[in-house]
Amino acid sequence: MNSLNIAWLMIRRTLGRKRGILSYLLLPCVVVTAAVALLGNDDNMREVIPYVNEDQGAAGAAMIQELSLKSEYVLQPMDSEAEVQEKIQSQKGSIGLVIPSRYTERLLAGEPNSVRLTELKVTEGSYAFKAAVEGLDEGFRQSAAAVRQAALNDANGAAGSSVTLSSSEMDGKFEQLLAETGKHRISGKTTELRIYPKPGLNNVTGFTIMFMMGLVSSAVTVIMEDRRQRTMARVYTAPVRAHEIAIGNFLGSMAIGLVQIVLVLAISRWVLHYDAGIPFGTHVLILGAFMLVAMGIASTVAGLVRKSQNVGMLNSLIITPTCMLGGCFWPLSIMPDYMQKIANVVPQKWTIQAVETISAGGTLSDIRMPLLILGIMALILLTVGSAILRPTQTGEDA
Repeated sequence: MNSLNIAWLMIRRTLGRKRGILSYLLLPCVVVTAAVALLGNDDNMREVIPYVNEDQGAAGAAMIQELSLKSEYVLQPMDSEAEVQEKIQSQKGSIGLVIPSRYTERLLAGEPNSVRLTELKVTEGSYAFKAAVEGLDEGFRQSAAAVRQAALNDANGAAGSSVTLSSSEMDGKFEQLLAETGKHRISGKTTELRIYPKPGLNNVTGFTIMFMMGLVSSAVTVIMEDRRQRTMARVYTAPVRAHEIAIGNFLGSMAIGLVQIVLVLAISRWVLHYDAGIPFGTHVLILGAFMLVAMGIASTVAGLVRKSQNVGMLNSLIITPTCMLGGCFWPLSIMPDYMQKIANVVPQKWTIQAVETISAGGTLSDIRMPLLILGIMALILLTVGSAILRPTQTGEDA
């Protein structure tokens, strides 16, 4: 009962003020919203393709229409080939496309002619775009050959001898064929295999974790204030043990953290429509497990810190370094081997690993190890915090 009273008082003191609501509810939502917009937006993963269509026939327009239907490309029309090259040289586009003049006419005439591609470096996206363009170009050639042969057969059948084909007649048949092909009466269905985590999820999760770690500073500040004002030793007439105080502060901070988690995930999922590929309940479970560790850290630090001025050092000594080691700002794979081994002792690493595993198609059984490690960390830290917390000690700055 004492622990529940302490937890309720902590919730009231933290969220009962405008500053608390702004710092622990609104600010995280704003920052995570910005992270989703900048790092998790699918438009940021799409290839930018500057192009110019100098062809006046049906083939050039059909190629642009087919490419614009692909969600992985963002086509930007230019006025000339020089502008396309300038875009590529300034690295404002992945690969440039130039459809030459008389492209349709030469296709129908069977003359060698092809589109031109401009790129500075070969990437996965540019290679895929090049393959798509070459596939369309070859398809147009086959269609033009079929139209040319059909027109020749019709003309020979009608006149009984070989005649000169009308270019306007071939243009009309070719345009009709491309129009029918563009209806995509037979199409395939793309199946999301979920082999890899959603792009940008690592950074979005990292920023969420960083603000969840901000509750550590809040919890430590509240505990230090209670010790400095002798609240822990004076408020309760009945004897209150150290572990009851630690558990009370732990539960209060945990409740605030869960509210923060649910609010952030709800906004990113249903307001911003950011699909992380993770069920809502599973996502809350993973971040809730991390919150347990964060509150364990708060209990331990509160038992060690004796001066309230030292609370401000938590960001530089604990929160920021562990977030950096845990992969909140960059992938762990780019770090040296010895730093990757050190990352095994910080909870951020296991939280991000669990989130990415589920996003890549994993199940709860696949993240048993990360959740177990987070649970053990929380248990150890809470136990240590309960053991070293001294309610009657007011601190050196009392």
